[in-house]
Amino acid sequence: MKSSVSRGLALKRLAGLPFAALAVGATLSAVQAAAPPDNKKQFKYQDKPGPKGVKCVGCRFFVKPNGCTIVHGKISPNGWCIAYAPK
Repeated sequence: MKSSVSRGLALKRLAGLPFAALAVGATLSAVQAAAPPDNKKQFKYQDKPGPKGVKCVGCRFFVKPNGCTIVHGKISPNGWCIAYAPK
């Protein structure tokens, strides 16, 4: 059986797509912001200095007072991970 859709109905459905996409995007953003994935294990983060005494506070990714642009969550300025890159 063949079904036909009127031009008006098709245009109405197409007009609603951007709003549906925005709603889905907003829902995903809220969920992602509420619970960022824990990646400390992935980067082997530790709360103590790394090889040769290097610390997060000397890394280009460190964000004062206790953040990082790579490792999620609260970190210690005296910690270290494998993403360490000197300033």
